[in-house]
Amino acid sequence: MERITIRAEQCGGRPCIRGLRIRVTDVLELITADLSTEEILEEPPDLEREDIQACFRYAARYLDYAVLAV
Repeated sequence: MERITIRAEQCGGRPCIRGLRIRVTDVLELITADLSTEEILEEPPDLEREDIQACFRYAARYLDYAVLAV
């Protein structure tokens, strides 16, 4: 998870990749738009394959919380 950074002064405090101005949500939206990993890696020159994997891990951990049914 060291690839995901959150800084109040960067991108409104949204999770970014390695202190860059590439938000986790930007990468996830590209994936949901049916772009392949290779296509995503072509755009920002600093983005790495491990960054995309880190976005998935971050999303999985962020969404993994218990919901109590009443």
